[in-house]
Amino acid sequence: MSAQALVMAPKEDPWDAALRQFDRAADHLPLKRGIREFLAYPKRELTVHFPVKMDDDSVRIFTGYRVHHSTVLGPTKGGIRYHQDVSLNEIRALAMLMSWKCAVVGLPYGGAKGGVVVNPKQLSVNELEHLTRRYATEISIMMSPEGDIPAPDVGTNPQVMAWVMDTYSMHRGYSTPSVVTGKPVAIGGSQGRIEATGRGVAIVTREAARYLEMNLTGATVAIQGFGNVGSVAAVLLAKLGCRIIAASDTSGGVVNTRGLDADRLVEHKNRTGSVAGFPGADAITNTALLELPCDVLVPSALEGQITEENAPRIHTRLIVEGANGPVTPGADDVLAARKITVIPDILANAGGVIVSYFEWVQGLQQFFWTEEEVNENLERIMARSFAHVVAVAQERRVAWRTAALIRAIDRVAGALYTRGIYP
Repeated sequence: MSAQALVMAPKEDPWDAALRQFDRAADHLPLKRGIREFLAYPKRELTVHFPVKMDDDSVRIFTGYRVHHSTVLGPTKGGIRYHQDVSLNEIRALAMLMSWKCAVVGLPYGGAKGGVVVNPKQLSVNELEHLTRRYATEISIMMSPEGDIPAPDVGTNPQVMAWVMDTYSMHRGYSTPSVVTGKPVAIGGSQGRIEATGRGVAIVTREAARYLEMNLTGATVAIQGFGNVGSVAAVLLAKLGCRIIAASDTSGGVVNTRGLDADRLVEHKNRTGSVAGFPGADAITNTALLELPCDVLVPSALEGQITEENAPRIHTRLIVEGANGPVTPGADDVLAARKITVIPDILANAGGVIVSYFEWVQGLQQFFWTEEEVNENLERIMARSFAHVVAVAQERRVAWRTAALIRAIDRVAGALYTRGIYP
């Protein structure tokens, strides 16, 4: 059985989990009933079924989604996910998380998410381009630089964003680079965007370690999901003095309690397509990695990985959510009782949307920043946002996830009260 098959399937519907998290935070705020319901549910949803011509001249029908959760703070922002397990409820949940993620770090965005039910690894490059261009055409009624700006997510990358941007531009009759973010630098992308999410994970880990009086020099780190987020986080955490002891991806995992060379592990993954088989390390499954004793655990794969069932077997001091929704609400309760601190996804992995905002601003102005400027501004916003969340947690005496949601929901609610209810 492959390591991918051993990864636990989510035991709770992601939309139900998102609503439970929302309710926990909203209970701390004086929200009118109607306002509370308005903040909880998506503004609009689009489901599309579209044909794609395959390399063998056959035609396959694919299903895709685009959900706008909130437009109160500004245009909607959120990635496009290509994965075989994509569902409407998953996209709804991720769109809601994007609303709170943008709000908690102070961005002028609402939340959105998109996805296609497909395993992109089973498509040729030509088929992937055809699927992307048709999906982009189908959701173009919801996209615009002023209204909804997609970005990469699980299963997509800068090349996919380039196809989306080009498709939208062909419909408009002129190039519109600011309609997507996370695209290649050659066509208006931002320096530092690819590394941004992983860099943000490293920044908040450092800030949390200072707050918790945890010495990162020699601190052991296990990373589930050694993709764009996990690999960048590993390299940067190693530079902070951490000892990376385990890493995994969909094809397998590796462990060495004496430490893994993060740079060499990245090279191995780039060369072979997986961390599996890395010299000098033993094999480990994704499930076992989560239960490995370590100082810092970074779940950077998919949602629903840490549940009520396995939370009692988690042995770490700090969990940093590199993925969206890897810890379920039930698991949160177990972890809190065991004094395990969680840096929630809407704060921990916000680096990507922060630099996406920088890219959008650069695209609108056609004025581009250096990588140093991008990283400095990312550092400032991440550190400031962490401090704000901790302050709310201390004031309200709640966990960091609830504190982050309180801050985010309160900001969106405040903007809604200020704007008023139309008409």
